[in-house]
Order: sequence, then structure tokens, then C-alpha cells
Amino acid sequence: MAAVESDAERVKALEPAFSRLLASDGWLPDAFASPDETSGMGGGIGQYALYRAEDGSLALFSLVVPAGATTPVHDHQAWGLIGLYRGRQGETVYKRLDDGADPDRADLEVVVDQEVETGEFFALLPPDGDIHKVTTISAEPSVSIHLLANDTGCVWRRRFEPETGVVAAFRSGYSNGDCPEEEAAD
Repeated sequence: MAAVESDAERVKALEPAFSRLLASDGWLPDAFASPDETSGMGGGIGQYALYRAEDGSLALFSLVVPAGATTPVHDHQAWGLIGLYRGRQGETVYKRLDDGADPDRADLEVVVDQEVETGEFFALLPPDGDIHKVTTISAEPSVSIHLLANDTGCVWRRRFEPETGVVAAFRSGYSNGDCPEEEAAD
């Protein structure tokens, strides 16, 4: 992928294989498709690393959102693809109206509210589409697959409170593994 010049071209090149992955049932172990009450996302949302590049440049992971649960409004700070493997989700995408000069504040506007069905996916090409929240609207937990150009669970990202404008740093972690700094401290 290093030979591909732009993030948009990288995403486009990955789309066919990603679509096939979402359409292939049965490859994801049940252990990586279960809610997790102890996760860094809160609300029983499980985030399971399936692959993490040693240099932190790529991660493939599942995100499990229990029925009726909603993720915090958050960003990813990476290009990539996100697709729904199981269930149904409502997604709200925001755009930032301010210039980001104050790291503790953000003025957000909803750009789209949409339903995402199993097998559907979308590209992340920050800043476009990078800030969102998802709610599981199916009776069973939703499971989305993320292929992102960072070690998403281990990088410091941002949570947003659109009503108040408050921004807070957070690291979601992984339900099935520690981040490198945590591993080194043990």
C-alpha cells in the first residue's frame, strides 16, 4: 500500500477485499463478537484486536455494540474502512465547524443520520466523516469491522459532547489485549 500515493486511493484499492470479508459469514470467533462490560468505550462495548501492525500503522478490529447501546461521539484520527458484519446500526456523522485551535472545545454539526445494514461499509478520510457515534438498532448486538491506518485502540483520540462543546482525550483500548505502554509496565 506504500506505493499508492493518496489515502483515498488506498481505501479504494482495499474496498473489494473488505467487501468480501464482510460478506463471509463464520470467520469471526464468537469471543470477538461479544459485548464487554470492562471496555474503555463503556456501555458494554467490546473492541477486539484481530490484527495490529507492530509499527502501529494498521489495525483490524471488531467493535461490538450491545442492543440499544450507543458509542460516545468520537473520532478515529486515521483513514480506513468501517463495515457492518452483523446487526443494524444507526450512525450520526458530525463535522467540525470550528478550526480546532482549542483542544478542549469543538463546535459540531450533524451532517448525516443514517441506518447501516449488514454488509454495508464506508470510508474514513479525515477530516470528512471522522467524527461519529453509532447506536445498535437491531435486537442483537451489532458487530462492525474496522480497518484503520493506526493502532486505534492504543492511540489517544477524542470524545465529543456536541451539546456542551466539551472535548476530552480518551484511549479505547482493546478488550483482548494491552497497549504497548501497558505491556511494558507489567
